[in-house]
Amino acid sequence: MTHRGFASDNYAGVHPDVLAAIAEANVGHAPAYGADEVTAQAEARFRDVLGDDVETFFVFNGTGANVTGLQPMLHSWESVICANTAHINVDECGAPERALGAKLIDLPTDDGKLTPDLVRNAISGVGDEHRTQARVVSVTQSTELGTVYTPDELATLADTVHSLGMYLHADGARISNAAASLGIDLRATSGAVGVDVLSFGGTKNGLLGGEAVVFFRPELARDARYVRKQQMQLASKMRFVSAQFLALLTDDLWHRNAQHANTMAARLFEAVSDVPGVAVTRPVQANAVFAILPAPVIPALQARFPFYVWDETTHEVRWMCSWDTTEDDVDEFAAAVRTLVPVSV
Repeated sequence: MTHRGFASDNYAGVHPDVLAAIAEANVGHAPAYGADEVTAQAEARFRDVLGDDVETFFVFNGTGANVTGLQPMLHSWESVICANTAHINVDECGAPERALGAKLIDLPTDDGKLTPDLVRNAISGVGDEHRTQARVVSVTQSTELGTVYTPDELATLADTVHSLGMYLHADGARISNAAASLGIDLRATSGAVGVDVLSFGGTKNGLLGGEAVVFFRPELARDARYVRKQQMQLASKMRFVSAQFLALLTDDLWHRNAQHANTMAARLFEAVSDVPGVAVTRPVQANAVFAILPAPVIPALQARFPFYVWDETTHEVRWMCSWDTTEDDVDEFAAAVRTLVPVSV
């Protein structure tokens, strides 16, 4: 068993309410491939939370959600504009480009967030048959750098994207953490601000395994069931994926889990920010803390608490908090930082 640490919110276990929902669904036989009552209830719950007109398709994982969500918006000669730190650009092994045949145009950003000016400046060669045609802008909420788009930022970006005849996709692997940080509901950081397709994250927020692709434009959802099957994301025993989302969207479990993870990240920031030799590098807005450490300290800390080195050249590390991170976890880790870092400074 790996020691509790701060490597990823994927390391965390499954919330007991989610396990209970899976067990409750595990009774008797049910139609396969999403034709069951549990899936119908979960789809209805998404409509309650995100809007009456949304169409939701459950998938296995985040890469599958992004590919399944992007494909209905794209031809193979078109392209997706994203931040250079975006998960689809860095951490999906080229899956979007291989599976979709579409090019990613990745833009440098200081904080992981795209802006209208960045998007406008990235568009060129419109109508030129020798150039890919930009069709989708993909944002990450919260970003891979732990920053959060405000509703106004997303709405302004969406207006720009739509004025250019493009679509806005949101990779919401941690959208619950973003909404909790902003003190808003999930719709206020997705459909209400112009997002066309949302990859809604569950695994990083207490699920055993499952993500959802939510379409806010019915015409984009028309062929999504075929896309999901072709992308190998159609679960035969769908009820066990759907049951997890029923639990997550009941009694604001999504918010409680995300808010707790965010609170633990804030606690960690407070505990280490004044340690000589530790330089926190990014705003702590969700459940991530980024910091630069003296190089010799990193292996010693990792031997006790798993975490990732974000940038090997600068010795920047990333510490992620989860729905099940405890105050004791944070305090024990912070104490180790306080002990080890001054020794190497």
